[in-house]
Amino acid sequence: MKNKIVVIGSSNIDLIMKMDHLPEKGETVTDADFIQVYGGKGANQAVAAARAGGNVAFVSCVGDDAYVPQMIRNYKNDKINTECVFQEREIASGHALIMIGDKGENYISVAPGANYNLTSERIDEALPIIDEAAIIVMQYEIPEETIKYVIDIANSKNIPVLWNVAPARDFDFSYIPKVNILVLNEVEAGFVAGITVKTQKDAENAADILIQKGVERVIITLGSQGAFAVTKNEKVNVKAFIVDAIDTTAAGDTFCGCFAVALVEGKNLKESLLFASAGASISVTRMGAQPSAPIREEIEKFMNEH
Repeated sequence: MKNKIVVIGSSNIDLIMKMDHLPEKGETVTDADFIQVYGGKGANQAVAAARAGGNVAFVSCVGDDAYVPQMIRNYKNDKINTECVFQEREIASGHALIMIGDKGENYISVAPGANYNLTSERIDEALPIIDEAAIIVMQYEIPEETIKYVIDIANSKNIPVLWNVAPARDFDFSYIPKVNILVLNEVEAGFVAGITVKTQKDAENAADILIQKGVERVIITLGSQGAFAVTKNEKVNVKAFIVDAIDTTAAGDTFCGCFAVALVEGKNLKESLLFASAGASISVTRMGAQPSAPIREEIEKFMNEH
C-alpha cells in the first residue's frame, strides 16, 4: 500500500525579529532579537510531516544563493526525498521577513523568488515521484497554474489532494470540487467560501458551503479554539491543547504535515485532528518555522500527557 506523502510547494529563508511589541506605522522598534531559519509553507509542511513519521518527498524550486546547500542538507537530515528540489539559476530563493510581538502575533512579508519557477514543466519532471504518492499536499505560495496542473494530474491518477489555501488569494475556484481535502483557517475559509467569517458558526457555514461545492473534507483550524472537520456525513470538533504560545508562525503548516501523516497511516478523522493539533500546539511553544516542528516521539508524549 502506498504511504508516500508528496509535498509540492515553496521553500523560503526566514529572517525573523522577535520584539516586545509590533510596530505601528512609522514606528521603529529597537532591541529586537534576530534569527535566520528556513521556512516556506511547502518546506514547513514537508519537514513537519517527515518529523511526525511520514515518508516524504518534496517538490520545490530554490535559487542559487548561499543559503541553498544548507537548506537542502536540512531536508536530507529529516530524511526527506530532495530529488525534485530544483535549483534555479540567476534568481534568489524565496525570502520571508517576519516580525513577532510579545504574544506570538506576527507580521509577515514574502518575496517569492524561485518559488514562482515551480511551473508545469517542473511538475512533469517530478511525475515519477508523484506517481508514488498516497497523498499530495500543497499550499498557495506557488503559481496558480501549477496548482491547477497538479490537481488535474492527481485527479487523473486517483491520488487524493490536500490543499492548504494559504495565503488566501485569488484563484479559479471552479477547481474546488476537484480537491479532496481543504485545510483552512477562519480567514481562508471565508475567502474561499465567499462569506465573512467572524465566529465559529460562520466558519461552520463556510465549511458547509465548500462541502456542497463538492469537497470531500473541509478542515478549519481555529487557533486557540481548536479545529473541526466537516464531510457530507459528519462533523468532528477537537478542542485546542492549552500551551504558552511564543511564535505562531508555522502552526498551520505543522498541522497540515501532521494531519497528512495521520491520514496516510489510516487514522480516522478525529484521531487525525488530535494528532495534528498536538503537533501544532508543540510548534507554537518554539521559535522559528521548521525548528519548531516536533518529532513523532514528542507528539505522542504530548498527547499522552494531555
